[in-house]
Amino acid sequence: MSVDAATVRRIAHLARIAVTDAEVPHLQGELNAMLAFVEQLQEVNVDGVEPMTSVMPMEMKKRADVVTDGEIVDAVTANAPESEDHFFLVPKVVE
Repeated sequence: MSVDAATVRRIAHLARIAVTDAEVPHLQGELNAMLAFVEQLQEVNVDGVEPMTSVMPMEMKKRADVVTDGEIVDAVTANAPESEDHFFLVPKVVE
């Protein structure tokens, strides 16, 4: 896949990045190089390769999956404009 100048301008517009006409050829080359690298990666045979989260074999630290109220309800609602019984009070917006 190859990126043309119009596509570079469109990507810049979508990303809300100001790109001058002088910068377009450089960015076009950069984007084409990235896409060529992705195409190279698609050629790699990964059959039988297990997914990994790190290059070092290690177990992830896990915590117990327990539902709590956070034990800081008063601190959470302390800056609320209005609260009642540890809940935020908000104005009614739907009739």
